[in-house]
Amino acid sequence: MSYPRPQGHHIITPGASVPNVGEVIEFIQEVFNGSIIEKYDGPKDTVAHAEVMIGDSAFMLGEPEPGGNPIPAMLSYYVDTGEDVDSTYEKALAAGATSMVEPVTQFYGYRSATVRDVGGNFWTICAVVEQVSPEEIERRMAEMESSP
Repeated sequence: MSYPRPQGHHIITPGASVPNVGEVIEFIQEVFNGSIIEKYDGPKDTVAHAEVMIGDSAFMLGEPEPGGNPIPAMLSYYVDTGEDVDSTYEKALAAGATSMVEPVTQFYGYRSATVRDVGGNFWTICAVVEQVSPEEIERRMAEMESSP
């Protein structure tokens, strides 16, 4: 017997267990226009569990158990254009994120940048700016490897 998934929950729905979940949720709302689906507060101003909708996808998160280790996520956030990569990256930095990789156009046809939020989650902001065939990707990779 199968049961339906809640809206926005795909076969795999990402999650994270990180400190400062309240601040992470504010970051998601500000930078990615996320909205809270549900949120359950834990003791001492913590968030036991929350689900945030980002575009068409749900992201589950909560604080680690006392004495538990954080489990941050690595997430890709797709935008429409290379310019959107740059502006979203700047918005993320203004909202308190740390730059991990500045915006750059990649050999495989994406423009991307990566930031880390206050909870330790990594967000790669990306847009497809060029359709590149697998053969061309391999050619470009080989060219990069042979360059000094």
